[in-house]
This record gives sequence, structure tokens and C-alpha cells, in this order.
Amino acid sequence: MEQNKICELGRMVIETEAQVINALSNRIDATFAKACDYLYKCPTRIVVMGVGKSGHISRKIAATLASTGSPAFFIHPSEAKHGDMGMITKSDVLLILSYSGETEEINVLLPFIKRLECSLIALTSQPHSTLAKAASIVLDISVEKEACPLGLAPTSSTTAMLVMGDALAMTLLARRGFTKEDFAISHPGGSLGRRLLLRVDEIMHQGDALPRVSKTATLKTALIVMTQKKLGMTTIIDENEKLIGIFTDGDVRRALDNHVDIHQTAIEKIMTKNPRIIAPHTLASVALAKMEDHKITALVVTNTQQQPIGVIHIHDILRAGV
Repeated sequence: MEQNKICELGRMVIETEAQVINALSNRIDATFAKACDYLYKCPTRIVVMGVGKSGHISRKIAATLASTGSPAFFIHPSEAKHGDMGMITKSDVLLILSYSGETEEINVLLPFIKRLECSLIALTSQPHSTLAKAASIVLDISVEKEACPLGLAPTSSTTAMLVMGDALAMTLLARRGFTKEDFAISHPGGSLGRRLLLRVDEIMHQGDALPRVSKTATLKTALIVMTQKKLGMTTIIDENEKLIGIFTDGDVRRALDNHVDIHQTAIEKIMTKNPRIIAPHTLASVALAKMEDHKITALVVTNTQQQPIGVIHIHDILRAGV
């Protein structure tokens, strides 16, 4: 097959599915709003079902709902017939996907679902199908044609299911007032979770690892502390242990260029005053942004008395995966 023909077919698939998505927007109506209301008021879990390609889409919809504030899980209809129906309670809401509405594995379960008195929302293309007749609400996901050149493989139809599922999930997210912080709690293992949850006090150098010298200490003493703590800097404190400055590797080079006597010169005379500070409960991502804005590699962490309690280095944040 020639390259031009390959690209033409690829564009045809994308354009066909794009038309399907555009057509779906006209079906966001009172029925859609009612379905959202059922899902929003569900006191327990949303149970999503589907078979074949619809099953794969169902799993994704369930995962999206669960990660955005609407407790949900997927049950395969075949497993439901062999015990997993016990996972469904009367107060759950079922979201069942079947393009034809006549999927055998699903229809076998409908009498038992009816006996449980569960609310059932159907995503189907056939409003008069067995599934649709059993449902409390029917959302139309019919398409004019599949994007498959043979008109056989579920392509446009599964896209319609996925998009309608996303529309439900995102509407529920907004209605629940779901925040970025809530999202991070659902994703603690990912980079997004770390960016939205990890705090400065969880990764800062503190206690014996905190470089700190008195303002009356000599430059030599400060250099020894910097070498021991291996952070390329030290904090400078006054008689009340309040932060009054810092001394960094850059300050060392400038001091040596000016032939400063390291044995006699008090660190107070050559320190950098008014250093950048940050509070311990600040997000590590905020600390990183502050370092980048000011082109520095470390921040002193202080308490409410302006005493240094830690140092956070840019390498600490990057190692944490923020």
C-alpha cells in the first residue's frame, strides 16, 4: 500500500470518529443530567459492566470515576454469573455498556439486577433493546458508521462510549467540588501525587544534618561545617538562634578572590543577609518554583520564630520525583 493511501486511511478514521464526538454533544440534555444526578446521589458505589470491547471501555470509565471522586469498580458479567453479583448492593448504581443492548452475558443478569432494585443506566445505541427496557435511564451512544473500513470492528462506537463516560465523570467531578489535592490523594504513587502532596518538611535536611554556625564564628569554622554537612552552604544564626544570613559556595569563592583571612574574619561580615526562606508545610513543588525563579539551589526552612529548622536542596526535590 502506498504512503499516500496509508495516510488517507488514517485521516479517515480520525475524521470519522471526530464526527461521532461532535454528534454526541447534541445528546447532552435532560436525560444526561438525570443520569448524572443518579450517579451523584449514589450513596455507595457505581458498578460498571460491559463485554468485549465495551468491557475494556467499561474498565476505563470505572477507573476514571474512581480516581475523580466517584467510587466505582468494574465487574465482568461472566464473573457476575458465578458469584460476583454478591459485590452489588441495593444502593449501588449500575452503569452498563452494550452497543446492541442485546449482549447475552448482560441480559442474563437483568432479572437478578431487577430483583436487587438497583438503579440502572444503560449506554446503548438501541432504545428498544432488552437492556434499554430494563434501564432507569438510557444514554444514546449510536453512531452513523464505524471507522473500520470493513464496517465491522468496534471503533466509532467504542469512542462514543468512552467520550460519554468521560462526560459523566467530569461532570460529577465538578459537581462534587473535586480539587487537585483530592486528585493527588487518589494518585499517591505518581509524579502528580508527589507534586501536589509532598511537603518541604518531609524531605528537608534537619537535626544534625542542618548546617548552622553562630554569627561570631570564623570563616574557617563555617567552611568546616559546610564540608561536614555537604550542602554547599550553611545558615548563620544570632544569639537567639534566629536566622540572619547564609554562606554558600559562591560566597566562599568571592571571599577568596578578595583575599579574606579565613582564620580571623567573622562570618557575619561576609555572609549573605536576608536569605530566601520557606515554611516547613509548603509543597515541595512550590519550593522548586521559588528556587527556579530566584536561580538558587537551596532554601532555608524556618519556624514561626524565624529560626532555621531545615534546609531543602533542589537535588532533594528532583530525587523525590517532583
